[in-house]
Amino acid sequence: MPVYIALLRAVHVGKSGKFPMAQLKSLCEAEGFAQVQTYIASGNVLLEADNSEPQLKSALTRRLSDHAGRPMDVFVRTAREMAEVLPANPFANAPGNRTVAIFLVQAPPADALSRVSGCKDEQLQLGRREIYVAYRSGMGCSRLKIPVATQGTARNMNTIAKLVEMAAARQQAPTGPRHR
Repeated sequence: MPVYIALLRAVHVGKSGKFPMAQLKSLCEAEGFAQVQTYIASGNVLLEADNSEPQLKSALTRRLSDHAGRPMDVFVRTAREMAEVLPANPFANAPGNRTVAIFLVQAPPADALSRVSGCKDEQLQLGRREIYVAYRSGMGCSRLKIPVATQGTARNMNTIAKLVEMAAARQQAPTGPRHR
C-alpha cells in the first residue's frame, strides 16, 4: 500500500485546537487506514491506504471534522512528494528550525509573493504546492503576512526531514505484518 503523510492545520499542543495524537491515530484506523503513526503533537500522521490522494483527503477531513465538531483542514502528500520538498528547499543553508514549507492544496498563484506584507529579513520562494520561508530572525519576531498561506499549514524543515525519514523506513521495511 502507498505511504501517505497527512498534515492537519491548526492543531496545537496548547488549549486552542488541541487534538490528542492518540485520538488522531484511532480515528485514522477507524477510517480503515493501515500502519497509522503520528509524529509530535502538531497534527502529523503517516499512514498507508489504497485510496487516491483526493479520496484519502476527503475521508480524513470528513472523519476529523465530524469528530472535532468543527472544520478540519488536512493536507496530504505521498511519501515521494514529501521527500521532494527537502531538495526543493531553496534555503537549504538556513537552520531547519527557522525554515518552513507552507503546504497548500494546489500550486500557489504566481503573484502570491506580491501580496506579502511585513517582510523584514525573511526570504520567500514559491514551490510546487508549497511556499518556502526562511525566517532569519526567527518566527517569533516576524510580522510576515502571506495571504495565500492562511489556506495552508506550515512545517519546519526539521519536522519534514523526520517525516521523510519515517516514511522511507517503512518503504524499506520487509513486507508482511508490521506493528507500531
